[in-house]
Amino acid sequence: MQPLVFALDHIVLTVGSIDATVIFYRDVMGMTAQQFTPADGSARWALTFGSQKINLHQAGAEFEPKAAQPAPGSADLCFLSDIPLSDWIAHLRDHSIAVEEGPVARTGATGPIVSIYLRDPDGNLLEISNKSES
Repeated sequence: MQPLVFALDHIVLTVGSIDATVIFYRDVMGMTAQQFTPADGSARWALTFGSQKINLHQAGAEFEPKAAQPAPGSADLCFLSDIPLSDWIAHLRDHSIAVEEGPVARTGATGPIVSIYLRDPDGNLLEISNKSES
């Protein structure tokens, strides 16, 4: 059977602080922070990178509809990067961010990857990965 969906358009992170999240993902992860106004007229924030987007919801002031139990620090996200993990480790060290694990071999959506793990300001687990030949 052919898949009924073909791509992930965006995800939503519920966060403790929009400002702290924007600073982390902009300065550490290299994403672009973007304020946008959907049809309902509300002011919202998103993080963009490549053709991907992460919408941000402030904990306690989430937009409807929302997850059944939105909570900061409940996500586990994997990001692909062409930048060598050794460069990432140095970059994270420059920002005083600990690497919790890695580099370690893992399996990604399209094959083998090598990953490092860290946490964002809410404690979400972030995996930064390079595609692997092995």
